[in-house]
Amino acid sequence: MPDPGASEPGLVRRSGRSQRSILVLLAVATAIGSTGLAAGGTAGALLAADLAGTTAAAGLPLGLLVIGSAAGALLISQQAGRGRRGRGLMLGYALGVAGAVVVIAAAAERSMSMLLVGSTVLGAANSSVFLTRYVAVEASIGPRRGRALGTVFFATAIGAVISPILLDPSGAMAQVVGLPRLSGLYLVAVVAFGCSALLFVAASNPNVPWFGRCARILNPGRADRGAIGRAVLVRVLRGARTRVALVALTMTNLVMVGFMTIAPVHMTMHGQGLELVGAVVALHVAGMFAPSPVSGYLADRFGPTSVVLLGGSLLLAASLAGMFVKEHGHLAMTIHLLLLGVGWNCGVVGSSTLLANAVLDTTLRPHVEGIGEVTMGLAAAAVAPVAGVVATLGGYRTLSLASVAIAACVLLFVRSSSHAEDARSSA
Repeated sequence: MPDPGASEPGLVRRSGRSQRSILVLLAVATAIGSTGLAAGGTAGALLAADLAGTTAAAGLPLGLLVIGSAAGALLISQQAGRGRRGRGLMLGYALGVAGAVVVIAAAAERSMSMLLVGSTVLGAANSSVFLTRYVAVEASIGPRRGRALGTVFFATAIGAVISPILLDPSGAMAQVVGLPRLSGLYLVAVVAFGCSALLFVAASNPNVPWFGRCARILNPGRADRGAIGRAVLVRVLRGARTRVALVALTMTNLVMVGFMTIAPVHMTMHGQGLELVGAVVALHVAGMFAPSPVSGYLADRFGPTSVVLLGGSLLLAASLAGMFVKEHGHLAMTIHLLLLGVGWNCGVVGSSTLLANAVLDTTLRPHVEGIGEVTMGLAAAAVAPVAGVVATLGGYRTLSLASVAIAACVLLFVRSSSHAEDARSSA
């Protein structure tokens, strides 16, 4: 029986011109859409702490946001499996707009329940931002998947770095129009997610000038191959490379979200202003996305597993650095969060490339990609509220110590699995 993860039927024929067009579209849409990311992350934690009056609630919006992101990933991957990636990404962004509007209303009414509902719906847009990297893999020709994925991830840096910097000015803008200061980034999210949704609407229609040349890649349709059997999907998921990729994706996101749930609140509680918090978080976000061309190249040159191991080592270093963060230590916190961002980048780019290389069947791949996003989301949903409680009871050092243990376990698992795979290949 042929290996369902080793063949690649039904590929859309791509000219160099259409490949360039789709990569430009993906990069622009991602750069714009990622400008709304800090709304659910940085602003969500601050708004929850303000409404509830305790830092223990800071992780609740982010926890629900990643649950919404997981649900959005299933929706988008389902559409992709039917040959409608563009439509799926557009739906994710449209839901993000709706969620941001609900959170703005929650801030105005000081309603915690509305904040949690809006944060959940907002998560679908995050899925669109991050699942776009796999469309770059579909559009790539030859052994350049890591670099194509890295190109789109690098575009994420543009909006993601700008977004937290807008924390203070967008707050001032919100106050001008009579809204609470902490709702400012959600106004940015409405515009950003809305623009990206419109881009994918245009690119999914072959009759729209220039944008339409991307339609065959975004919405190629799916050949009638029947329903995907559960046994076939499970068989692919049990593959050694697929398993390593999914575990690494999940645990990389767990460590990063655990820290970033608490870090902005930790800084503000110790007297650091929103402008400084925004700048430090922006540097962290730059570390998350800006190295993507380099990490993508390394994945193609030395293999994605090597990049995953590099990411795990950097996450371990970041966790160790977090143990030395003082209450008013700006430099230590900056180094800690920068290492955290670069480690996350290497972990996600390496794992995503490994996953794409492990599952080449274009009918199966979107479902496995969606499962990867869901596991990332579930891990983040679990750690976000726990991180708030751990930091409240034991402080930032205790949170860092727990992350050291997690990062070390991931490194051991990936290294041992890669050695076992090499041994099987040479046998």
